[in-house]
Amino acid sequence: MAEANQMRHRTASCQCGAVTLELTGKPIVAATCYCHSCQRAGRGFEALPGAPAVVGSDGGTPYVLMRKDRLTWLSGSDRLDEHRLNPDSPTRRFVARCCNSPVALEFTKGHWLSVYSGRIPEAERPAAEMRTIVGDRPENVELPDDIPNYRTPSGKFMWRLLTAWIAMGFRAPPIEATKGYAR
Repeated sequence: MAEANQMRHRTASCQCGAVTLELTGKPIVAATCYCHSCQRAGRGFEALPGAPAVVGSDGGTPYVLMRKDRLTWLSGSDRLDEHRLNPDSPTRRFVARCCNSPVALEFTKGHWLSVYSGRIPEAERPAAEMRTIVGDRPENVELPDDIPNYRTPSGKFMWRLLTAWIAMGFRAPPIEATKGYAR
């Protein structure tokens, strides 16, 4: 059973279905991020015409982190635009031009891609295992204790990133999927 879960295939897509991405294997982690950058970017994306929400009412942005070597663009990668909060930021977010759907976030120096959980069909979407950077959540937001709430990236989170990187032979493959456009 564990091996079947390792080879599981999920598909993520923009809201109109023109951009699709296959995710193979077990995610590194499913988490909800509360950092100011995710909130700022998410609110900006949500202001675009017809764009889906990515930031929850509690200020959190749910992601599924996947190894870059376990991703395949199936269609529409030429329809993605790149967005960086600052021109020199190592973090870029991919947004589908066709329907203004944020699809994923990449730390360009890293070995993983964070796919917005809402881009994965609910039946295939892994449940969040932790909340991270909860110190940045909006004032007066109380979080339940159903999963761990970490003020910073936890040791468990960092361990999962490290073990994935080791399994990848310390490689960080590039993601070539956009026109390099910044909004």
